[in-house]
Amino acid sequence: MGEKRYKLLSFLGFMLFCFLVPITISAEETDEPEEGAFHQERKTSIEPFDTAVTMKRFTYDSGYNFEYPDAVRGIYLTGNSAGGSRFDSLLDLVEKTDLNTMVIDIKDDNGNLTFKPEKGSPYEEFSNNYIDDPKKMMKKLEEKGVYPIARIVVFKDTELAKKRPDLSFKDNGKVWVNGKGDAFVSPFEKEVWEYNVNVAKMAAEMGFQEIQFDYVRFPEGFETRDDDLEYTLGDYKDADLSNTKKRVQAVTDFVAYAREELGNYGIDVSVDIFGYAATIEETPGIGQNFSKIADNVDVISSMIYPSHWTSYFGIDVPDKEPYKLVTEYAKVENKVLGALDTAPVSRPWLQDFSAPWLYSGATFEYGKPEVEAQIKALYENGIDEYLLWNAGNTYTKNVDYMIGKD
Repeated sequence: MGEKRYKLLSFLGFMLFCFLVPITISAEETDEPEEGAFHQERKTSIEPFDTAVTMKRFTYDSGYNFEYPDAVRGIYLTGNSAGGSRFDSLLDLVEKTDLNTMVIDIKDDNGNLTFKPEKGSPYEEFSNNYIDDPKKMMKKLEEKGVYPIARIVVFKDTELAKKRPDLSFKDNGKVWVNGKGDAFVSPFEKEVWEYNVNVAKMAAEMGFQEIQFDYVRFPEGFETRDDDLEYTLGDYKDADLSNTKKRVQAVTDFVAYAREELGNYGIDVSVDIFGYAATIEETPGIGQNFSKIADNVDVISSMIYPSHWTSYFGIDVPDKEPYKLVTEYAKVENKVLGALDTAPVSRPWLQDFSAPWLYSGATFEYGKPEVEAQIKALYENGIDEYLLWNAGNTYTKNVDYMIGKD
C-alpha cells in the first residue's frame, strides 16, 4: 500500500508540475497537417495558475496553395466547360490576359451537381459527371495561378423541388414553375439551407477558395403570387412581420447561416444579387435587401448587365449605353456600401453577351468596345474587381481588362 501510495503521489506531483510550468511548442517540431483534413490552430502557452486555454477553431486544409489575386478579374464556366474540351482554351484565355479567376458551376441552374459525389451520397441522384476529375482540374488551376470560385445556385432548384414538393411552392397541389419551366425551393425551409451549405462544404473540400451563392432569393414577381401559392413559413410563421419583411428576413438569415457554417474552411463567401436591389430599400417580392446581405458576406456581386435594366438612371435604352449605366450604378452602390460599418468587396457581374430579345429589328451587338466600357466605368468609380458573364462561355477577344485602371 505504501509503495502504491508513493507512486500515486509522485504521479500527481508530476502532473501538477506540468500544469504550472508554461509549455511552448516550436512550429518546427509539429507535423504538417494532412492534405484535405481539418487541423487545429491553438495557443499552446499556458500561464501559471491559469486554467483557461485559448482554443481557435478548426480550419480545413484542402492541400492546395492558391493566393488571392491583386484584384479578381474573372469569367464564368459551366460544369460542361470546366470538365470538357473547352476548359484548356478558357484556361489559356485567362493565362494570356489580365484575367486571373474562374467561377465554376458546382451546383447548376437546374439543381444538379456538376461532379459525382461519393457513392451513397444523398446528392448522387442529383449529379452530372461533367467534371469527372475535380482533382486534376484543381491542380491545373493551381499550377496556372488561377483563383477558383465555386458557383452554387441555391433556391432555383427544379430537381429538388420535383423530389421534395413539400420544400417548394405549389399551385393546386402541383409544383409551381415559372414561365421558363423552372421550379424554386423555399428560402423559409431550413432543410434547404442545410442542403445547399453541405454542397458548399464539398466545394471547399475540393479546394475552392470562395463559395458564390446565386439565386439567393424567391422567384421573381413573388409578391403577385404570394396569396395564390401553397407553401409553409417554417420558423417565420409567427414572426410579427409583413410578408415582404418575412421574405427579406429568411434570405438574410440564410446568408448569415451559410457564412457561419463555412467559417471553419478559411474561405470567402459571396452572393450574387440583382443590381436594382441597391437602388431601393428592399425588393418587394424576391426578398433581397442589399445592405443586409452585404453585411453578411465577404464579397457582393451585383448583376449589373445593361440589358437587364429598363429605362433607369435617366437612360432610355441602357443596353446601348453600357458606360453610362455602369457609371450611374457604381455611384449608387458606393453610397450604399459606404454607409456600412464593414463593407464587403464589390465585384459586379458585367455583360459579355448580346441581348436580341430586347430588339424587334437588328440587335445591338456587344463586343470589345462595350465590354471595355463597363470595365472602364468601374475603375473610374473605384471598383477594382469584376466578373464577366456569358452563358455559353464564349468571351470577346482582345479585350483590355485593365482599361481605365490608373
